[in-house]
Amino acid sequence: MWRCLIVEDDAVNADYIAQGLREGGHHVTVSADPAAALELATGRPWDVMVLDRMLPGDVDGLSILGALRAAGLETPVIVLSALAALDERVKGLKAGGDDYLAKPFALPELTARIEALIRRAQSPAAPSRLAISDLHVDLLNHRVQRGGRTIALQPREFRLLAYMMANPRQVLTRTMLLEAVWNYRFDPQTNVIDVHISRLRQKIDGGGVPPLIHTVRGVGYVLAEDGAAAAKAGASAAN
Repeated sequence: MWRCLIVEDDAVNADYIAQGLREGGHHVTVSADPAAALELATGRPWDVMVLDRMLPGDVDGLSILGALRAAGLETPVIVLSALAALDERVKGLKAGGDDYLAKPFALPELTARIEALIRRAQSPAAPSRLAISDLHVDLLNHRVQRGGRTIALQPREFRLLAYMMANPRQVLTRTMLLEAVWNYRFDPQTNVIDVHISRLRQKIDGGGVPPLIHTVRGVGYVLAEDGAAAAKAGASAAN
């Protein structure tokens, strides 16, 4: 069951949306007053907010949206508006809206968009930092360190390392690496993977530190702290 806040001054439109959502088993609160709507939006937890952009008085929908985001609330918001031009949709999204639906609209489409927003909001956030042993990768800032030493990587090298870091201790085949890092759906029959792995090894495993990147002959590569464990994983993959 979703907790839905509908901010809409058109009573017919508000009833149409509310009835459809309630028939789906969801809890719905409707507000037509901008000040009351803002108090509701910031005073209770909501799974989604359906916000009409054009409201009566001096406070419009985007002002409510801005106040919501300024308060640090991340409630998914879908903006409804008769202003359907591209620049108007861009304004709605830049103001903090998660989606923008032009009027008139079909209730099934609105419901589907709400479901997508809630599903996205409830999905676990992807980690921004990855680590194995003394190797640390900052995915947001594209920063790599090992043992406190900063390592400069080329963009493709970084993508390759990030993919391996996201799948540690797992044997990654050439096909998997080609698809994830190069977006190839076929083997180009080149040594591109071997070249990039070699460069990574020089930068990550150089200087006498324990190696983390291991070759699984005839299968692919594995990122692991223990070479023996990597060999064992390779044997299992080969079988």
